[in-house]
Amino acid sequence: MLQPVRREKKCRACPTRFVPTRPLQVACCPDCAQTLARRNREKAEKRAATIERQKTRAALEALKTIPQLIAEADRAFCAWVRARDAGLPCICCGETAQSAALTGGEWDGGHYRSRGAASHLRYNEDNCHAQLKQCNRRGWDLASYRANLIGRIGLEAVEALEQDSRAHKWTRDELREIRDTYRKKLRELLK
Repeated sequence: MLQPVRREKKCRACPTRFVPTRPLQVACCPDCAQTLARRNREKAEKRAATIERQKTRAALEALKTIPQLIAEADRAFCAWVRARDAGLPCICCGETAQSAALTGGEWDGGHYRSRGAASHLRYNEDNCHAQLKQCNRRGWDLASYRANLIGRIGLEAVEALEQDSRAHKWTRDELREIRDTYRKKLRELLK
């Protein structure tokens, strides 16, 4: 019986070319075989560590409470509002900021109807606008906010906000969806 002709192969561990003595041989010598085994083991360990981190991250996400998810959704939503209203003056006082950056340090996402009084409107895009920090604290001028809001969204929309008094209890899935949606919108807006 004829023996098959064995072609030269390139060693996977070094640049040497060799004629294999076994059909599935990939290394030219035992030292290269050890090097390959070490590389494969390191790759497998890295892959296992990545999978473990993903499992841990998923478990931590599942354990988040509703207040934690509300805080994350609020941060994402208000960051998007600040980016959306970049270049516009404060909705309440009409002043522009000292710096051009709409960061959380100088600007807030100010709600016309407060999150405490109308929590079902906390993620309503018509109810929230960029507002200077000092205007968003207690005692801000509701009349000027309302007048400027009418200028931006119209009287019908403002009256609809004022008359909306339905109750809503946020679920974890809704809050995760809101958080992810506004993170995505922010990325698209900043492109």
